[in-house]
Amino acid sequence: MKALVKYAPGPGNVALREVEEPSPGPNQVKVEVKAAGICGSDLHIYHSDIKLALQPPVIMGHEFSGVIVELGPNVADLEPGTRVTCETSMYTCGQCLSCRTGRYNICPEKKLLGYVFNGCFAKYCVVNRELVHPLPENVDFVAGALSEPLACCVHAVLELTEIVPGDVVAITGPGAIGLLSMQLAGAGGGYTVVCGLSQDKDRLAIAQHLGANLVLIVDKDDVQAAIHELTSGEGADVFLECSGAPAAARLGLNITRRGGQYTQIGLFGRPFEVDFETVAYKELFVTGSLGQKWTAWKRALTLLAQNKVATRPLVTHILPLIQWEEGFRLFEEKTALKVVLEPCD
Repeated sequence: MKALVKYAPGPGNVALREVEEPSPGPNQVKVEVKAAGICGSDLHIYHSDIKLALQPPVIMGHEFSGVIVELGPNVADLEPGTRVTCETSMYTCGQCLSCRTGRYNICPEKKLLGYVFNGCFAKYCVVNRELVHPLPENVDFVAGALSEPLACCVHAVLELTEIVPGDVVAITGPGAIGLLSMQLAGAGGGYTVVCGLSQDKDRLAIAQHLGANLVLIVDKDDVQAAIHELTSGEGADVFLECSGAPAAARLGLNITRRGGQYTQIGLFGRPFEVDFETVAYKELFVTGSLGQKWTAWKRALTLLAQNKVATRPLVTHILPLIQWEEGFRLFEEKTALKVVLEPCD
């Protein structure tokens, strides 16, 4: 079968190659991939600046939906033909403090699908049974491929951040993660303010379509003044940084009110300078978020089934896997909001 492989360490070193079709082992299932999303971390893998464990050669991709076609030994509670999506933590140690307290998403020994274990940029993918989640009947494969980023956002916005009705929630980065986080903050009763650049005008339009209360253009609008006016001079109650841009992090520390919450979701890919002393002077509650866990998946799929959150409007391009280079280019240049690849025979 054809698969997109990171075949060696270093920048680039990615190619579509013919690989052997996998078979499920004990407690595993084989899934025929129907749709697979390109994630920002896939670009980091391509450029070789990801800080998570990476072990080439490996088939890339970790956001997907599909249909179970084969069960491995010891799997008796699922059936071939079941529509599914899947978590990404293929290996965790089970012994560390994080694992023992249910936070296996930050296990220091974690090994991920598409990083160490062969991923979903292929016709078939083998995954551990305990990571599989049935896809709601009213969610199609393209929408379902975005279950993984939605679960990441649920973990960040609903599990690690406390949002109550009436909170002013500022969000930087109107990409898929930012727009999913915006919808979740709105579902929690927050007044959502989405901030982007002039080049993000199409994404900001989608934000408005999906229910953003206010959109601001950072290189045109005075964001700090707008937040000041909106909050009677207090500042945003909650700041969700989804862009991975150093300027956005600095903005967030400035516009979050004293005693407010700052949650870092985007990845910067490099160190940068920030006035972290602001955290002390304003007594900010600062947290980071990485990946997702079972509780976030359960809530994410429930919200999708209830039509409380929409993922399909974020998909601007659907391409065959053979056009992966075009998909990566569109995504990196921000011509596309979200690109979904469909495997080829």
